[in-house]
Amino acid sequence: MLADMLTDMLEDIDGVNLLGCAAAEGEALALFESQPVDLAIIDLELREGSGLGVLQALRQHPDRYGRPRTVVFSNYGHEVLRRRCAELGVVKFFDKSLQLDELLDFVQAAMHDPH
Repeated sequence: MLADMLTDMLEDIDGVNLLGCAAAEGEALALFESQPVDLAIIDLELREGSGLGVLQALRQHPDRYGRPRTVVFSNYGHEVLRRRCAELGVVKFFDKSLQLDELLDFVQAAMHDPH
């Protein structure tokens, strides 16, 4: 339900073109492989695989998946996970229960600063 709500909210931001939403690691990587992406919003908990697996693949295979800026939107904000995400190139970590508005603000700002 949150994914649908987030999708609707992101589509309302002028200039945002969503590639898709994936519930599994393999689906996510297939989307990245299908066309270039500027910004990826990654959840750590997926139906199959994990967001950490997606982040690791993006980091290890930029020739295959591109080099999107990555942010994490997750309920699991433990410091150990935040550090691991930073090691994998995540530029910002957002807590699902508290920071939806901040995530949307970040995406809006990223539209004006693509790097």
